[in-house]
Amino acid sequence: MIQKPERVQTGIRIEKRLLKVLKALAEHLDMSLGDMIEGMALHSFEGKPPFSAETLEKIEKLKSVYDLDWTAADSHMFKEEDT
Repeated sequence: MIQKPERVQTGIRIEKRLLKVLKALAEHLDMSLGDMIEGMALHSFEGKPPFSAETLEKIEKLKSVYDLDWTAADSHMFKEEDT
């Protein structure tokens, strides 16, 4: 039996352009940002791609709109500046 989800509010730091792409994609898919992120994480945990080829094409367009040119490899090079 699947347990009912117990959702909590969280305050995460995320890059501004990446967040814009994620929010636009969730809107395009007619789902909440939280639901989409949950699905992405669960698919990733199982080694399954979270998006279809059609959705990946939409993601590329949204990345272009919001000037997001990063790749997964880039995420390993990010360093927070001292404040």
